[in-house]
Amino acid sequence: MRLEAKIKGVVQGVGYRFYTVRKAREYGLVGYVKNLPNGNVLVVAEGEKGLLEDFLNDLRIGPYGAHVSGVEVNWSERTEGFKDFTVAF
Repeated sequence: MRLEAKIKGVVQGVGYRFYTVRKAREYGLVGYVKNLPNGNVLVVAEGEKGLLEDFLNDLRIGPYGAHVSGVEVNWSERTEGFKDFTVAF
């Protein structure tokens, strides 16, 4: 499956992207995380649905210093286009 999530709140400048990379790699997911110009963070991840759901729960918490106020989630079929989980710029 493919998960696309927009994370809202205090999620830039608090290590959120690096937290996301660490968690994604722990779950064996592939994809990327990226800061958006409006202050939100975009996460695109692919893997098994159960692992993605667990990962999504972690995204709702975030690292120390983050305050997640909302998460918009879209699910779709996996595209097989990623080899690792990285920070995109």
